[in-house]
Amino acid sequence: MNIILLGPPGAGKGTQARFLVDERNMIQLSTGDMLREAKDSGTEMGNIVADVMAKGELVTDEIVIGLIREKLQGDKQGGVIFDGFPRTLAQADALATLLDDCGETLDAVIEMQVDDEALVDRITARSTCGNCGEVYNDHTKPIPDDGVCTNCCEKAEFKRRADDNADSLKQRLMEYYKKTSPLLGYYYAKGQLRSVDGLGEMADVKAAIARVLDA
Repeated sequence: MNIILLGPPGAGKGTQARFLVDERNMIQLSTGDMLREAKDSGTEMGNIVADVMAKGELVTDEIVIGLIREKLQGDKQGGVIFDGFPRTLAQADALATLLDDCGETLDAVIEMQVDDEALVDRITARSTCGNCGEVYNDHTKPIPDDGVCTNCCEKAEFKRRADDNADSLKQRLMEYYKKTSPLLGYYYAKGQLRSVDGLGEMADVKAAIARVLDA
């Protein structure tokens, strides 16, 4: 099973992707992670990525598609979660062509819907474990009093992103909607778009996604 998770910054895509990796043995394909992994891999594609990044140039869609192709040709385990890709209609078309070339299908596109103001409140209260990246929230999941992360069980420095402030977040949301709105129509027309409430409790969001995948 191959799926796309769509949602604005802070909607919880990474958290839900981890659940799917742990419980359904899926592979999360995050564009940023793939680029970092490729840069240090020493492969032909990795050398191309390293050269582009060293020059400070933008990584092209062709390079990202090439990295995804490599992943699809390997062990896909329980399927693939596309996280952060596609972001444009051109990328969506390229991904559709790639999946067809590899004999794969796109089984669902899950949009994690959120209320913008509630999302801003959530993100400005967010911090992460400096060791493992586990996400905490001042209101719903406070940092443990003893400073030990509940995920990696180590004493940690908990960090807040410099751009996790209201003004920056509103700008990031505007950019997200400008780029992603056409994708919603694209996948709706294909009959692949499903929506869940991204602002519910983590367990409720997880259950909603499970219902989509098990339908």
